[in-house]
Amino acid sequence: MNWDLPDTLDLLSRTPETLSALLRGTSAAWHDRRDSPESWSAFDVVGHLIHGEETDWVPRARIVLAHGEKRTFEPFDRFAQLERFAGFSLDRLLDRFAELRQQNLDVVRGWQLTEAQLALQGRHPSLGVVSLGQLLATWPVHDLDHVAQISRVLAKRYSAEVGAWRAYLPILKP
Repeated sequence: MNWDLPDTLDLLSRTPETLSALLRGTSAAWHDRRDSPESWSAFDVVGHLIHGEETDWVPRARIVLAHGEKRTFEPFDRFAQLERFAGFSLDRLLDRFAELRQQNLDVVRGWQLTEAQLALQGRHPSLGVVSLGQLLATWPVHDLDHVAQISRVLAKRYSAEVGAWRAYLPILKP
């Protein structure tokens, strides 16, 4: 393994704080902003991260540890949040995400995983055989991808206003 699990868990612990610092207390206009009709808003992304905490990372790790490849992971509904969290405030979602993330990190830390356990394999419904280590390494990358997505959507609000500086701002490029 070329990565360190404690460092990974430390990085994962920072996502709720990062999103809270970026989004908490901002106007509702920022929460639903999209950069295209099919893109996700910050609200959608936080809901998606909650759904992942509940149904993806730790539940799938448990399957690998208990059943290996014999039991295929449940398919992940990447769009469940679009209906599920209607009527919630973004602050409520940020609080729930932080709570769930802490619980999940406590679970993973409590496992005290060995190199042999990280090499255990499970079965993803579309990707096929994957290791527990790959699953856990994907978790922070998934977070960072969505932090970048939120940042891009928020930045694009200023596409016209930045004028000529747009040439120096890759986040605003199509």
